[in-house]
Amino acid sequence: MIFLNDKEVRDHLFPFTLMRSAADIRIGILTIREKWEALLGQEVKVVGDASHVISPEAALFAANIIPSEQFIASLQKDDNTLKKDPDWEAIKILQYPWHIFEWNDWALREDFKLVTRDRASQVIPESVQVINAKDIFIEPGARLAHCMLNASTGPVYIGKDAEIMEGSFIRGPFALCEGAVVKMGSKIYGATTIGPYCTVGGEIKNSIFFGYSNKAHDGYLGDAVIGEWCNLGAGSSNSNLKNNATDVRVWHQPSKDYIRAGMKCGLLMGDYSRAAINTAFNTGTVTGICTNIFGEGLTPKFIPSFTWGSKALSRYEFEKALSDISNWKKLKNRELTDAEAKQLKHIFEQS
Repeated sequence: MIFLNDKEVRDHLFPFTLMRSAADIRIGILTIREKWEALLGQEVKVVGDASHVISPEAALFAANIIPSEQFIASLQKDDNTLKKDPDWEAIKILQYPWHIFEWNDWALREDFKLVTRDRASQVIPESVQVINAKDIFIEPGARLAHCMLNASTGPVYIGKDAEIMEGSFIRGPFALCEGAVVKMGSKIYGATTIGPYCTVGGEIKNSIFFGYSNKAHDGYLGDAVIGEWCNLGAGSSNSNLKNNATDVRVWHQPSKDYIRAGMKCGLLMGDYSRAAINTAFNTGTVTGICTNIFGEGLTPKFIPSFTWGSKALSRYEFEKALSDISNWKKLKNRELTDAEAKQLKHIFEQS
């Protein structure tokens, strides 16, 4: 049995570990936990999950380790026991939240091999222009017509019941997960993942949407990570590169300070956060969860959880926040659960 532990790394991946374990971060096509389970062919448990007791023979790995097929092959002996010296060069590690978009190209290629092996793609519709069709995989129920798929720069994966509307241009590596929608005339560059039941449009590059989030209109998003149940209003854009091309400094929650994140970093948005139309996100902006962002000019580079506005940083009333989340969930035929409300209440009281 494999257990994943995020106790040592959880704070470093803020804001994406406020509502989930690091093991449930989506990168590539699958979440980290889903990768372990698909590669091992067995259930993988997370330390802290209810009723999960770690047995003496269980193996414990950090939840921010992204496994690969090569790593798992080096980990298992012929008798299915685990080696003590696997190939640690065959993994990636999420040490900071911006690593999610930095490692997404690698993760998309790894996941594409994993989820498509020994399977046949649905037929590519005649109206769809393609480059390098052998690296395009379409799941049953997907709908696409009069768009362009370029897999010469990386594989393109279209999930079950997903839709790409006409006039869209997609360059791999790219994943559109189950039930997600790309709206008309979109321009999407790799390495980009659109998680389950997201709706996106405009221009997107090297970004990840975890699930159930929207960027449905024009505007630019690049080198960004968007959590679940987020919404970016029409015309909203992020800066991902400083005008002087120096390193971007990004809020680091454990140290309560800004640290260098490399030359490019766009928006890192926590779950349940929303932005009004024409919001201009500063380079390397981090938002906590459940923020309602609006106001003129560039946003602050750090917007705490349960913030109302962006300049005065007023407090979002908790009951109002829950009501708004419930309304957004209804748009995708979902409901806010008691467990989610309890978790949000705890974060609200601690923030």
